[in-house]
Amino acid sequence: MSKRNPGNGSCFCGAVQFAVTGEPVAMGFCHCDSCRRWSAGPVNAFSLWKPESVKITKGADNIGTYNKTPKSFRKWCKTCGGHVFTDHPMMGLVDVYAAVIPDFDFRPALHVHYGETRLHIKDGLPKMKDLPKEFHGSGEVLPE
Repeated sequence: MSKRNPGNGSCFCGAVQFAVTGEPVAMGFCHCDSCRRWSAGPVNAFSLWKPESVKITKGADNIGTYNKTPKSFRKWCKTCGGHVFTDHPMMGLVDVYAAVIPDFDFRPALHVHYGETRLHIKDGLPKMKDLPKEFHGSGEVLPE
């Protein structure tokens, strides 16, 4: 991927705004139970960024945090409840939900936690049972 400026994003009401710069480390779809329940959808589109590539430009004091486990610190707007991103401290990455960056050129490369899916998708992308080995998963690919 070439260098680009993916742009700005926000929560549902706009009280929390941010900018992402450079290139995401990875993009894809997560099918884990936690992401499905958090997003209230059958799958969640993710884009993983190094923390220095994500800058809060408005409403930093309006961001709420919830961590069910030490692996994920989910962030949302305290005004509208709109979800904006998840810090993954063990990976050293921030998952900025692709849907909250309107002009982002989302190019998914894989599906993660496909072993937990509730929505089977035939798109030719690799379907990881859990996570790739480089993200501390089994690296096992499931059949489409």
